[in-house]
Amino acid sequence: MKAYLISIGDELLIGQTVNTNAAFIGSALSDINIDVIKSSVVADSLEEILNEFHIAFQMADVIIATGGLGPTHDDITRTAVIKFFDTELVMDEKVFEDLNEFFKSRGRELLEINKKQALIPKNSIPIRNTKGTSPGFWIEEKNKFFIVLPGVPIEMKEMMSNFVIPELKRKNKSQIITQRLILQTTGIPESVLYERLGNLEELLDGGKLAFLPNQYGVKIRITVQAENENECSNKLVEIEQRIRGKVGRYIYARGEELLEETIGKILTERNLTLAVAESCTGGFIASRITDISGSSNYFERGVVAYSNAAKVEILKVNEDTIQKFGAVSPEVAMQMAEGIRAISGADIGLSTTGIMGPTGATYNKPLGLVYIGYCDEKVCYAKKFLFGNDRIINKQRTSQAALEMLRRNLLRIPDED
Repeated sequence: MKAYLISIGDELLIGQTVNTNAAFIGSALSDINIDVIKSSVVADSLEEILNEFHIAFQMADVIIATGGLGPTHDDITRTAVIKFFDTELVMDEKVFEDLNEFFKSRGRELLEINKKQALIPKNSIPIRNTKGTSPGFWIEEKNKFFIVLPGVPIEMKEMMSNFVIPELKRKNKSQIITQRLILQTTGIPESVLYERLGNLEELLDGGKLAFLPNQYGVKIRITVQAENENECSNKLVEIEQRIRGKVGRYIYARGEELLEETIGKILTERNLTLAVAESCTGGFIASRITDISGSSNYFERGVVAYSNAAKVEILKVNEDTIQKFGAVSPEVAMQMAEGIRAISGADIGLSTTGIMGPTGATYNKPLGLVYIGYCDEKVCYAKKFLFGNDRIINKQRTSQAALEMLRRNLLRIPDED
């Protein structure tokens, strides 16, 4: 099967909203062996939407459009759909009940303007929305599948995962099975990772590999094809084992698991607690850790000690140490980690101090200089990092480096080969 994605909305064209929907849908379709041949973005214009529908219907077996299903005047996707299929809108009682329940659960009155969201094309099956108010539509015509979903990512993802993907998987008659596996790496640049893997043809033995770098690390995506699922699974396992044999120390998870999730599992398994003292990251590490449900079982506290006074008063960093070495120094990072561990009673203390930019650098301390401190009952040390000159990216990279430093200490993985 071939798929054509259409993202509808002026806000996407002018850059006001980043189009993450297409990436999610493309990945989900790829996982079930449906090839995305094109992804387009069109304005909130009836003429433009209809034109894109015609092109997509000629080129693809699966057309998925997102956006323009809200209750306001600029939401015209419903109108485009009924014009394209020469049909009409009808009230769907189950969708109307969903709307009533949604507004009732939030203590709000169902307005007249919202009632039109229960109108669906007569030739469609509604895709019910458990996260919002706009249903999606599933239309089958001329052996093609025409799917329309809301543009709100959380609503679209729910519908894709619970309805669209299972239906398409059931209807896709392809005899070739495709399976993919993501390995999450961090602490190693893409170029170094590539070099360490060596001869890719020999490593993959017919499979495919893609490097997907971001500010947190590099995802390795492995793709294999075979005539049955068992053969695919066996190929994936063999390739994964070869990759782990070369760069296993940098791999922290399979699939889309975040580093903070991995950390949480290890701390829970070992019945250990963590406290964090942050300066340059401004609470970002604590935020990432507490994004994970159940983190209260292992995360004792987080302190943002941004000023020198806060470092001294809260964490008991020695004033003379700051005067002699500066706030951005391994000595201060270690005392911060020791301090947060002491005042919290946690098993492990973690700290960050650095120069995020674009100001604050000196001749001896450039932009992106960071020290991360680690302290447990056996060891206390600080490690130096040099990142770039983008403040936000530096905060993200520092948080990742701190969590990876924690993971390696927990698993007793040495920092260097």
